[in-house]
Amino acid sequence: MAKLKNLYLFSYNSLQFLGWTVALFRILSNFISTQSVTGTYASAGELICLLQCCAFLEVVHGAIGIVPSGAVLPLMQWSGRTHFLLAIVRRIVEVQESPSVFMTFLAWSLSEVIRYSHYALSCIGSPPYFITYLRYTAFILLYPVGIGPGEMWLMYQALPFIKKRNLYADSLPFSYCNFVKVLLLVYPFLWLNLYLHLFKQRRSKLGKHQKTKKI
Repeated sequence: MAKLKNLYLFSYNSLQFLGWTVALFRILSNFISTQSVTGTYASAGELICLLQCCAFLEVVHGAIGIVPSGAVLPLMQWSGRTHFLLAIVRRIVEVQESPSVFMTFLAWSLSEVIRYSHYALSCIGSPPYFITYLRYTAFILLYPVGIGPGEMWLMYQALPFIKKRNLYADSLPFSYCNFVKVLLLVYPFLWLNLYLHLFKQRRSKLGKHQKTKKI
């Protein structure tokens, strides 16, 4: 049973790694070929939407206990990203060429290539130290870039379009525009909780590695 679980997790994380590597390649190729960030969503947006939707499996993994992360933190991150992608970026064409999309997608892609490669290698043994170090260090820069000038700034830019179209008025019993405004106010606090959790993981994982090296 343990071997089957490891095989499944290795397959899942490897496929996500490959998907995010393709997304990163498309983003960088578009940027190099056009010398512009405006085509980022057109080059990789639909692939990233697919990969992010598939990532709901990580909430399931935590909920049923096949990984030790639990379900709450993965659900918070998954729901925040998925809302940002599907409800705002994918729906509002006018913001798709914003530099914020480039910054968000680049930060996400880099972090996910590192994260999923680390997870996949962990299923078959111990990852090289540089992969482990990147996994628990790169977020220090990538996470704030993806959240601040990325997600939050783009949601702010989307507000006039949401208000003008009265977006989702036919399916929600409340003002979606007001919801996004409230979300922008609480986003830093939700983000800080996840960010501090990653620092705790960093101290735990890299600290263990240093102790092992000394022994």
